[in-house]
Amino acid sequence: MKMDGRRESSNVDDRRRMSGGGKASLGIGGLIIVALITWFMGGNPLSVLSDADLGSMVSTQTDNNREFTAEEEALAKFSSQVLAGTEDVWTKIFQQYGRTYRAPKMVLYTGSVKTACGGATSQVGPFYCSGDETVYIDLSFFTEMKQTLGADGDFAYAYVIAHEVGHHVQHLLGTLDQAHSQMSRASETLSNQISVRLELQADFYAGVWANNDNKMFGSLEAGDLEEAINCASKIGDDYLQKKARGYAVPESFNHGTSQQRQNWLTKGLRTGDINQGDTFSPNYNDL
Repeated sequence: MKMDGRRESSNVDDRRRMSGGGKASLGIGGLIIVALITWFMGGNPLSVLSDADLGSMVSTQTDNNREFTAEEEALAKFSSQVLAGTEDVWTKIFQQYGRTYRAPKMVLYTGSVKTACGGATSQVGPFYCSGDETVYIDLSFFTEMKQTLGADGDFAYAYVIAHEVGHHVQHLLGTLDQAHSQMSRASETLSNQISVRLELQADFYAGVWANNDNKMFGSLEAGDLEEAINCASKIGDDYLQKKARGYAVPESFNHGTSQQRQNWLTKGLRTGDINQGDTFSPNYNDL
């Protein structure tokens, strides 16, 4: 991605020298890191895929003297620039519909963090908490993503951030809370299907952002689309389950298959039109 000269967001809270504690909630990265670790260690994958209470209590520590590598600092700057790009794009899109976009915050942390949704450890990966309208990310996730799945590249990283911001867009539009309410009353299978719809729409919104960011700033370069598509293919429920144990359990899917995630991300990239992202009306098998 071409990010030279792009502004950084003022909504970034860098807590990388601090660690908090509490309970964790599953984000896009949790499906990758926690599930893979559990599967490879012989644990129960279904408990990981459905558990929204991962993580453990840890004490709060501060290390003001910690030095970050040049790579860590570059990732922090890049993440801030991507967040700024989502602010610019979604502000414009919301204005087109007579709405006001309330930008989320982003917290960079190391190890563990306290949130309005409880506590989280870095094992859950990037996630969005609607309670404080904040995206949380331990930047070491990108290294894990590269080493564990072979999903690498700046646009792949931007896709991860834009996906979490997509959940914020869902929150502002009322979609997220409505879906969570339905999930709380549904069977496990139906709840998983609603979760898939949410995640695919967040993938679509990530694509919408990329389309419009490119129109506004000329940010996309050759190979960027392939990076994102590769990333989407590596975080499909079917891919991860087959990679771990040789077969998939469709009723346990809660993020969508590799093909579904690629399709909805690509649709957002191609159209750039938020109106094309209805993942709730189609029959589940047609997603």
